[in-house]
Amino acid sequence: MKRTASAVWHGGLKEGKGTVSTESGVLSENQYSFGTRFESGRGTNPEELIAAAHASCFSMALSAELGKAGLTAESIHTTSTLTMERLETTGWTVTKMHLDVEAKIPGAAAEAFDTAANGAKAGCPISRLLKAEITMTAKLAG
Repeated sequence: MKRTASAVWHGGLKEGKGTVSTESGVLSENQYSFGTRFESGRGTNPEELIAAAHASCFSMALSAELGKAGLTAESIHTTSTLTMERLETTGWTVTKMHLDVEAKIPGAAAEAFDTAANGAKAGCPISRLLKAEITMTAKLAG
């Protein structure tokens, strides 16, 4: 399975602007810029999109882990907080992700929930993202 997203950027870093789109059309030329990334401008940014992907992926992974234990959640609410810091050696770097999870699961024991949550954290594909191979094809348009 492959999923595709694209971004277009025009101009320099601080005054430029861009759009991001997804193959599904859920995002279609959504604005992003220096202001939306490092200030409080209107639009999205790469880190917000990663946090959204992590929260949604984890919630689904937790549902799967609960299913393995014969449990079904009435609701799973996950907030993913991405921290990006400016490091002296590498510049802006994503340094951590934190998941806040609250689930309503009829009949679930705390131990079964903890086991499922830890399994979901380890097994969620977005949790494993940074361990993935990154390849690139780059060409200069003429």
